[in-house]
Amino acid sequence: MVSRMRFGMNLLLWTTHVTEQHEATLAFVKECGFDGVEVPIFEGDPDHYARLGRICDRLGLQRTCSAGMAPEHDAISPDAAVRAAATTRLKQLVDCAEALGADVLCGPLHSAFKVFRGRGPEQQELQWSAEVLRAAAEYAQPKQVLLAPEGLNRFECYLVNTARQLRALCDLVDHPMLRAHYDTHHMHIEEKSQAAAIAKVAPVLGHVHFSENDRGVPGTGQVDWQGAFAALREHGYDGWCVIEAFSRLVPDFAAGIHVWRDYFDQPEDVCRDGLRFVRAGMGA
Repeated sequence: MVSRMRFGMNLLLWTTHVTEQHEATLAFVKECGFDGVEVPIFEGDPDHYARLGRICDRLGLQRTCSAGMAPEHDAISPDAAVRAAATTRLKQLVDCAEALGADVLCGPLHSAFKVFRGRGPEQQELQWSAEVLRAAAEYAQPKQVLLAPEGLNRFECYLVNTARQLRALCDLVDHPMLRAHYDTHHMHIEEKSQAAAIAKVAPVLGHVHFSENDRGVPGTGQVDWQGAFAALREHGYDGWCVIEAFSRLVPDFAAGIHVWRDYFDQPEDVCRDGLRFVRAGMGA
């Protein structure tokens, strides 16, 4: 089971834009024992990420990356031009991921973050999202970048909140370069059981975020960790296991995700204590 399993740290704990100035942070993550890092792609071009990839290579860190979609890149907009812009944006993100040397591009790629329409999702919107994601997956295939759309909680998204909805979207896209991204924080809010939710999405599961209910150190809050770990082991998951936690180091980003206080003494605590916890839970 553990032949391909890798443990990563999401760098959003420190910054929304990783640059050469974060080399000491990258080195610290490596020293903690992580296999790789998850790099947010909110800005920058392929050249920037190629330089960052070379730093990671030197440090011996593998890479995944994460991104979100802005309102002007909403794959479920009724405006065809906006949906076309979503396809273009996803292709740009794939180019950055390829330059970085990342093998996964994850996050809420299916629709714009925090864009609501006063109702629940409609089948047409699911179809629009699938069409955009399929085009992006086809583009990503020769670049060997796996797309992993993420289910979010109801306060951040309305298209894909549950494991069932995430599975339905992946089934609709039906492309080998697109698989589900499961996050324990969001499913703690939306699902009644981590184990049951993982069972629903397991056939299409491609990426996992280990994130506590308060976005602090995994294992210190209310997430049913033993249920999640046991289900992932039972279903033979052996992909990336990425710790995601947030701080107030970037005030605008913290405000956007409603992080108003600290959930740990130091960001480094998340790496040391979190990695020890999740490695033990996954039997690694």
